[in-house]
Amino acid sequence: MAGRSAESHANFLRPELRPGVSLLDCGCGPGVITVGLAKIVSRGEVHGVDLFDEQFGDARAQAKAEGVAVTFHQASAYELPFEAAYFDVVFANALLEHLADPVAALREMARVLRPGGTVGVCSPDWGGFIVTPPSDELAHALETYTALQRRNGGNPLAGRSLGTWVLEAGFNTVRVDARYESYEDLDRIAEYLALQLNDVHPQSARTLRAWAKQPGAMFAQAWVSVVAHR
Repeated sequence: MAGRSAESHANFLRPELRPGVSLLDCGCGPGVITVGLAKIVSRGEVHGVDLFDEQFGDARAQAKAEGVAVTFHQASAYELPFEAAYFDVVFANALLEHLADPVAALREMARVLRPGGTVGVCSPDWGGFIVTPPSDELAHALETYTALQRRNGGNPLAGRSLGTWVLEAGFNTVRVDARYESYEDLDRIAEYLALQLNDVHPQSARTLRAWAKQPGAMFAQAWVSVVAHR
């Protein structure tokens, strides 16, 4: 996640951004995308929110090094610590697929948006990823991961539902789009998935780590993005 950037994962929202707008990055994780967005909306007020705050130290240091002002908060996407109609733009990348009630989170984003404000959300859809070389063992490992995500309350097919969820939350959909992200560093994505499986299915974790070492291996993930107005 720390290898992501505003250019790689928030470019779909770029036409909606301009210097001086206030922006919230909801589910900001390590904050690297947040800092990149702060540079784009220079002089605008920028906040990042995540349920886990242990990564904020690095993010604050990066913001200082980049010469931008970003405030980070530990909070739930269901209860954002801001008054109503506070922001011009709310952004959420790789968040809604992990939530048991994504529409409730989107309604909370709408609450903190000013009338006419913009929401930009992006989530993967595991029904469209491409992984090579294929094998029964690898398919089983990936199915084990998606089953774990479902048991944790998430939805590995969230991407295809984003437009519906945004409309249900009261937004007017402006644009729905999709793209593929092909991971250059396969060890990184394999290790990320394997770490989730180490305790519940260690054989699947080993399968993923071994797959990443194979010649000609590829992991291409489908991402769906939605830009909408309140």
